[in-house]
Amino acid sequence: MPHSLDAPVHAELIIKKSRFIGCVESVADRAAALARVEQLRAEHPGAAHVCWALMAGGQSAANDDGEPGGTAGRPMLEVLRHQDLEGVLATVVRYFGGVKLGAGGLVRAYTDAVAQALLKADKVPVIRLRTLRCTLPYAQEGLLRREADKAGAQLVDVAHGALVEVTLRLPESTAESFVALLNEAGQGRIGWLKEA
Repeated sequence: MPHSLDAPVHAELIIKKSRFIGCVESVADRAAALARVEQLRAEHPGAAHVCWALMAGGQSAANDDGEPGGTAGRPMLEVLRHQDLEGVLATVVRYFGGVKLGAGGLVRAYTDAVAQALLKADKVPVIRLRTLRCTLPYAQEGLLRREADKAGAQLVDVAHGALVEVTLRLPESTAESFVALLNEAGQGRIGWLKEA
């Protein structure tokens, strides 16, 4: 099961006079990740590089920010992938100390900065949500609300017309059993609409 992070965590390494400040944090999407990277650039104007890796499904990416190709972003991304993380941004701010580390040294430094931060991080499971929409008679609304509450579902929208139309969100893992339970308890009077 993929995990995300509870809160941002930092770690700092000094390797041959270069300072590496690693940070791992959860982000909503690629736009939020890029905004965070720009914020770090502004906070560290004297830094030589702000390298980053984002593990976020189809939005995953990595950037070496001027370091030799494949020596920073990609190794950082591999650390996130190995830890089975999702929706997580890893950044490393590097202040150059005047001593070149070579490709192998850079890979180790960026990998270690992220790995050290992850050692201190609290991981939380990623719960994928599913949105369900249905229509039902007014007499069934109380039943639906009680069962939704028991299942930990969030009522997103309730519209009252000729029928009650309900949109709710619940963990994907319980959606099928929730629908089956309501179909039985509602005696076939609950109509499920296609998901938007």
